[in-house]
Amino acid sequence: MSASITVEMPNGDARELAAEPGAILRDVLLDAGLSPHGRYARRVNCGGRGVCATCGVRLAAPPDPDHWHDDLADRFGYPRLSCQLRVRDGMTVRLLDKRVWGARE
Repeated sequence: MSASITVEMPNGDARELAAEPGAILRDVLLDAGLSPHGRYARRVNCGGRGVCATCGVRLAAPPDPDHWHDDLADRFGYPRLSCQLRVRDGMTVRLLDKRVWGARE
């Protein structure tokens, strides 16, 4: 059984993806040819270890944070790290137009 994910692009387009529930969101996006990284961090990033904060995305309905960065992101309005999020059915992800990190909301 696969999970359905809606990915909203910075230009307003949207794509539907199917992925294994529980998969790492960053990996699913990269496998689909969609980079969650800022344009300067696409080649140089931490590889999904949760320390560089360059893979931030916005979620329509974010789950409760279970990573220190995501706890701070929720508190201060920053994007959530896609490398620390697990795919769940029906999630909507918004990719950001950013140089390195995403801005506060």
